[in-house]
Amino acid sequence: MNNSTLTRKLFLRIAPVVVVTIVVIAAFAFNSATREINNIYDAQLIDDANVIWSLLRRPLEKNPDHGAKQIDDIDFNMDNQLAFNEDADDYADAHMFRAWVDGKIRFYSSTAFLSDVPQQKVGFTTLTYGGDEWRVYSLPIPNTTIVIELGEKIALRETLVSNILLNLFFPLLMLVPVIGFLIWLGINSGLRTIHGLVRQIRTRSPDDLSAIPVEELPRDLLPLGRSINQLLEKLGQSLTLERRFSDLAAHQLRTPQASVKLLLRMLENSDSDQERQAIISDLVASNNRTIHLIEQLLRLARVSHHPLNLTSIELYHWMASLIAEFGNIITSRKLDVVLEGDEAIQIRTDEALLRMLVTNLLDNAIKYTPAGGEIKVSIASEDGFGCISINDSGPGIPPHEREAVFQRFYRLHTLHTEGAGLGLAIVADTADRLSATVDLSTSRLGSGLQVDLRLPLS
Repeated sequence: MNNSTLTRKLFLRIAPVVVVTIVVIAAFAFNSATREINNIYDAQLIDDANVIWSLLRRPLEKNPDHGAKQIDDIDFNMDNQLAFNEDADDYADAHMFRAWVDGKIRFYSSTAFLSDVPQQKVGFTTLTYGGDEWRVYSLPIPNTTIVIELGEKIALRETLVSNILLNLFFPLLMLVPVIGFLIWLGINSGLRTIHGLVRQIRTRSPDDLSAIPVEELPRDLLPLGRSINQLLEKLGQSLTLERRFSDLAAHQLRTPQASVKLLLRMLENSDSDQERQAIISDLVASNNRTIHLIEQLLRLARVSHHPLNLTSIELYHWMASLIAEFGNIITSRKLDVVLEGDEAIQIRTDEALLRMLVTNLLDNAIKYTPAGGEIKVSIASEDGFGCISINDSGPGIPPHEREAVFQRFYRLHTLHTEGAGLGLAIVADTADRLSATVDLSTSRLGSGLQVDLRLPLS
């Protein structure tokens, strides 16, 4: 399934908001228009009631007791200019008035309510008559029993509001696609910078890991640009290390391969069984060194790609079980290995990587400690870290070489023990993966080496 474009996603989020906003504004406008029209029409009823009172004042005051009289309508014919207004007749039918004296109707329009509809209370009232809702205003004349009653169909107001709403709706309806098109153009224009950024990265060669220019990026895209540059920088460093590692590995493997080739030629030209046996022994030793080197290389590569699986470890008991795995060689070399410290310390780390790290440290301590020597392992906690200290009574490492030994394939010329020069490099890389630190110093047992490993507590 194809992923939709960012432009489409943004448009589908912005457009409904704009449409809803228009609808909300239209609703507010409708309510506001309805309220204002009602106020205007109510005010008009008051004015009309006063006009009718002015017109009927003399007959009402002079002959208050005459019977009810209907006021005839204006005859809307073609000779009357009002007849040309088609809505005038409908407008007249939507109004009525009644003049009351002493609770009796004296004057009324042809559209007025029948006499069975009682006089309404003073002020505004709303009632239903003949299936229509009416808005009625009753004007009491001070110091008299006269009341002017004026009514208007509410449908008249609703029609006006509907007309106003329709006049607003159709222009807004026509504006919606225009607004949508402008939003689409605006989004495309705003995303032009991202498209340019993608174009820059896409058109690069695989070997070009230089930083992309971020000076002209908008403020919102600066973190993205800087993150890409950081990724390119890390990728460049990683590729540099991999190339260097490959070159060094090829160089280190060339020596045992050349040795094997030479020994095979010597074996081919050997004259005695004793000479052949010696050459075969050398071949086995050379092959073992090659296997050890390859295993170390694989371990070093595994450190960088091993996914972290954090678990809680009781450090003291875990260390005791790990030392026990070296029991045979410890016994054969008559080494005095002591484990001491706090048994309650727990750390949270990747057990597989920690085992690889500490195994290398213990292997070095056992390898370089002379027969009958002493190794002391201490477990402690300090400032939120679990600490493993390994002290041996071996030859140690000179202070000026303690940083260099963490480099790959670096070997001390003062030591005659065979090795690939990768043990402490594996320790350094694994410590970085576990957010741990490794420090080297002079052993508390004498001239040997002390290794301090600090790991975060649980």
